[in-house]
This record gives sequence, structure tokens and C-alpha cells, in this order.
Amino acid sequence: MIYLISTAQLKPGTRGKCLAPALVCIEASRKDAGCIAYDLNLSVSDPDRMVFIEVWESRAALDAHFQTDHFRAWRAAIADFVVSRKLEAITPEKIEAL
Repeated sequence: MIYLISTAQLKPGTRGKCLAPALVCIEASRKDAGCIAYDLNLSVSDPDRMVFIEVWESRAALDAHFQTDHFRAWRAAIADFVVSRKLEAITPEKIEAL
């Protein structure tokens, strides 16, 4: 099992433009093979930060998710609004920054 914490820091005031594409990606991702959980947390202290918490059966399932059309569409839809991105993969063995 692999847990993914994905944090996107957005340009000020752009969260509203990112939310609809995020929800489309979340709905589709929950149907991906190997997806156990996929949720979005919106920061109450920083309106320009989105944190995705995902649980995957395996690294192979996560890697396959990165190649899906809905994931690529999500990344393209928010590309102009992202200031920085951080991915952390957590497994029983280690925490890995991606």
C-alpha cells in the first residue's frame, strides 16, 4: 500500500478556477484500478493551498494513475495557476519525496 500526499500551492485567488477540474479528476481517479481512497482537503489557513490525500494498492497502480487522461487533463487545467507542487509517497518502509 502507498499513501500519497500531494500539495499544490496556487497563485493567490485562483483556487476557484482549480476546484471544478479537481473534482472531475477525483471522481475519475476513484474508479482507477488500485485506488483505495482519493480526497481533497482545502486549507482553512491558506486559501491558495490544496492538499490531496490518496491511498493506492501499489506503486504500479499510482504510476498508472499518473498516465490516465483525467490526471493529465487535471494537470493541464491548473498548470497556469500552480506556484509550487510537493508530492510525498508514504509506504510502510519509508517516506519518499517524489
